[in-house]
Amino acid sequence: MSLEVLEHIYTVSELTKDIKEIVETSFPSVWVEGEISNLRQPLSGHKYFTLKDEKAQLNCAFFKYVNKSIKFQVEDGLKIVAFGRIGVYEKTGQYQLYVEKIEPKGLGALQLRFEQLKNRLKKEGLFEDSHKVSIPTLPTRIGVVTSPAGAAVRDILNVLSRRFTNVTVILNPVSVQGNEAPAQIAGAIEEFNNLESLSEGKIKDIDVMIVTRGGGSLEDLWAFNEEIVARAIYNSKIPVISAVGHEIDWTISDFVADLRSPTPSAAAEMVIAQKEQLTEQIRTNLSRLNSSMLAKLELLKAQVKNLADSYCFKKPQNLIEQCQQKIDDFLKDLSVSMEHKINSSEQHFRRLTGKMEALSPLAILNRGYSITRKYPDKGILKDIKTLKRNELVYTRLSRGSFISKVTEVEDGRDKV
Repeated sequence: MSLEVLEHIYTVSELTKDIKEIVETSFPSVWVEGEISNLRQPLSGHKYFTLKDEKAQLNCAFFKYVNKSIKFQVEDGLKIVAFGRIGVYEKTGQYQLYVEKIEPKGLGALQLRFEQLKNRLKKEGLFEDSHKVSIPTLPTRIGVVTSPAGAAVRDILNVLSRRFTNVTVILNPVSVQGNEAPAQIAGAIEEFNNLESLSEGKIKDIDVMIVTRGGGSLEDLWAFNEEIVARAIYNSKIPVISAVGHEIDWTISDFVADLRSPTPSAAAEMVIAQKEQLTEQIRTNLSRLNSSMLAKLELLKAQVKNLADSYCFKKPQNLIEQCQQKIDDFLKDLSVSMEHKINSSEQHFRRLTGKMEALSPLAILNRGYSITRKYPDKGILKDIKTLKRNELVYTRLSRGSFISKVTEVEDGRDKV
């Protein structure tokens, strides 16, 4: 007789719980590299996705309370490095990575966020040249959005004071760095668009606006990469020059603005021309205008002199007499032509009259013939058969006419 010892039989929940404990104890914190796929983002704000490579895949859960601080957009196809702990979701019995933070593979988080926003706004058309407007040539009121304590505003004022003294600069002070900076910059742009100042009884607005700050790292310049600032620039009715950082620095504001300047000082140079250059240009134009007018006057003088020396001005009476003689000759020729035309018409009329008289019935009567008609209807008699005895007839002679009664009718052969 053998003795059998029964092994412990696990329930599914018990076994899953034990496995969960082993797994979570073995992998309390790990870094995992892979590509995001099957991303789901429910209304709860949590993110669920699969992290995969060429041979395997790993389910991941990225809860709202930790994912709200990431600086870029999580999307399918993005290669990342994720940090978290391995655990088991007891409902499905699957192990997964509970993500605590992620970093883009290759690019930094801010750089990736920059590229993602840039691509999205470009697709919306915020960078299109058709939306940009020209910067006015000689603005009188320039709005500046920047920090009052920064070097950018001092550089702009120095350049403008050297180039022109009759320009009004209005500073709308903002923070250009930090969490509050984007909202302040966007608000200042909107305020300038709504600003109206009373000057000599007339309402006058800002002619052009410079949105600027000095150089710095990507993090320092980040306020000018925020979507709220980009849309404020895009919606501005006032032309905007973006002058953020140094020449090698590019921000989203640069792409949206009507004009991009590599530095704040260059923006001031772009917005207004040098006074000396304008003065010299005016002198040059005046000199050209005077030369052109003098040349035109000399030409007109020469034309007047040629006319004064011409034959018609020296002896105008001779010219008038020649014209009078030409008029007399013309009238003479006209009279001869009219007389010839009248004679020709009279001859033609006589020929037509002769032909008409030759064909007239009266001419036939003159040759001894007569015309006989029934009376009183006066229908011309052409056939004896239409005439009866005792009928009245009317006869027209060359001179006069008479009415007679038919007493006898002959057909040329027998009497009736």
